[in-house]
Amino acid sequence: MTNTNSLIPDSSLAAVEQEAVAPAGQTPAFSPLYQQIKVLILKGLQAAEWKPGELIPSEMELAARFRVSQGTVRKAIDELAAENLVIRRQGKGTFVATHAEQQVQYRFLRLMPDTGDISNEGPAERQIVDCKRLRATADIARPLALRTGDAVLQLRRVLAFQGTPTIVEDVWLPGGPFKGLTASRLAVYGGPMYALFETEFGVHMVRAEEKIRAVAADAVAAGLLDVKQGEPLLSVERVAYTYNDIPMELRRGLYRTDTHHYKNVLS
Repeated sequence: MTNTNSLIPDSSLAAVEQEAVAPAGQTPAFSPLYQQIKVLILKGLQAAEWKPGELIPSEMELAARFRVSQGTVRKAIDELAAENLVIRRQGKGTFVATHAEQQVQYRFLRLMPDTGDISNEGPAERQIVDCKRLRATADIARPLALRTGDAVLQLRRVLAFQGTPTIVEDVWLPGGPFKGLTASRLAVYGGPMYALFETEFGVHMVRAEEKIRAVAADAVAAGLLDVKQGEPLLSVERVAYTYNDIPMELRRGLYRTDTHHYKNVLS
């Protein structure tokens, strides 16, 4: 019998266990019960049952839905919180993480001012330099899991902090999910770009991978960042993913490091 309250059609624990079985000839891989509950909650997030910023059901309600203990649900939610997919608020419940929140806005930006946290500098001043639709070349299509020639949106923008241009970024987005995104829409939107992706395009960035190297400023970057040609910059290439590890953005940025530094926390 189908449970109309489940996160996905036929979302029983038995169905999740089926997914954990290895192909023929290999040892089956069974996951702990809380991991199976985590998978079910993740499928609800992927299906937009609860949108970014919304309250998810309580641990007690989820325990009743999945017919498991509240402790099992709590452990699953603990992992989701540790991965920044949900946010616990004391006395209020657990909410789907959103890039519109102050504490999440700079999660993927690791450039920090030498004088303190980047949030203390106030919101970045954003200038859209270019925005156009084109066909993906092989080096753009590959990290986005597209085919060469597929439609992409490319934009270039400059981020300034306290009046000083600090970052120039080239961003490529798959054309389908971001149909309708324009330079004018980006220019008038006052919040973080990832928050715009959530609210208007239903794309929530949940993790990212970065590659970092030192480069010398070429003539274009020098002009945009107000530095001398040949001055050292930090080159950061990022691929950002939505749920189910689907790549949704390729971003190549050049960072000034005369007043800022790249900071990462390892654990």
